[in-house]
Amino acid sequence: MKKIVAWKPLPADVLSYLQQHVQVVQVDPTQHDTFVAALRDADGGIGSSVRITPSMLEGATRLKALSTISVGFDQFDVADLTRRGIVLAHTPDVLTESTADTVFALILASARRVVELADWVKAGQWQHSIGTAQFGVDVQGKTLGIVGLGRIGGAVARRAALGFNMKVLYTNRSANREAEEAYGARRVELPELLANADFVCLQVPLTSETKHMIGAAELRSMKKSAILINASRGATVDEQALIEALQNGTIHGAALDVFETEPLPADSPFLKMANVVALPHIGSATHETRHAMARNAAENLIAALEGTLATNVVNREVLVR
Repeated sequence: MKKIVAWKPLPADVLSYLQQHVQVVQVDPTQHDTFVAALRDADGGIGSSVRITPSMLEGATRLKALSTISVGFDQFDVADLTRRGIVLAHTPDVLTESTADTVFALILASARRVVELADWVKAGQWQHSIGTAQFGVDVQGKTLGIVGLGRIGGAVARRAALGFNMKVLYTNRSANREAEEAYGARRVELPELLANADFVCLQVPLTSETKHMIGAAELRSMKKSAILINASRGATVDEQALIEALQNGTIHGAALDVFETEPLPADSPFLKMANVVALPHIGSATHETRHAMARNAAENLIAALEGTLATNVVNREVLVR
């Protein structure tokens, strides 16, 4: 029977499913040497939120497939896995709707100052009718700029256009005809999007091209009234530039579910800013979605080991060898 390493706790039914097909070795990834030794003796692996470096795979000659319980795969050196002939699978579909919900929650929370004013009420400061000092800004009818109109971006566009009558601008490597026809989305270059959007929403993977794609120059090109929304990867934004832009009033605010360093350090300036909504990377964090992701990742892994996986493959070139 083939052997796999699981470096993240799995729901009981998902673990049972895996055990029907393979021997499962569960490891604590913080025990580095034990983790690496287990990988060297395994045919596959499943988990998330742990960086798997090339050095950790030296000597893992049996390893044929890794399955991440996430849509993002920046914890892996994909080129190295491809060179070794190791399939990398991910879960891009099952988290689309819950993550889009989180994105829109960030839009609404930042526009209407939900977190700030909830804390204000709990602190006992609501002692008379509110005035302009507590006003927010409208979401309905505004312009939403989506950087990266893939699955999640498309789901956000649907909520924006159909639910809030928003105009949708987007940038993408290729045109999204479905979003254009169904939601009136208009494809533009990034400078035009930044200059015209009331809300700029990042929905791109972290790559060498997207790292710090939003920096000081891009922030200066946005409206002073604009709000930056990031639920993709923290390093797509130059955080120091964003902090300065927020402090200087270059943009109105930011709503962030991801950061360059996670968990967010206790001394982060973001924590002291009233115009920042900061969440602990909860994009797909619902009971239903996380369970579906784990099941999907398990099915991906078994199919990869059996040589039948045709979808959800990051490095498809391995399949054609």
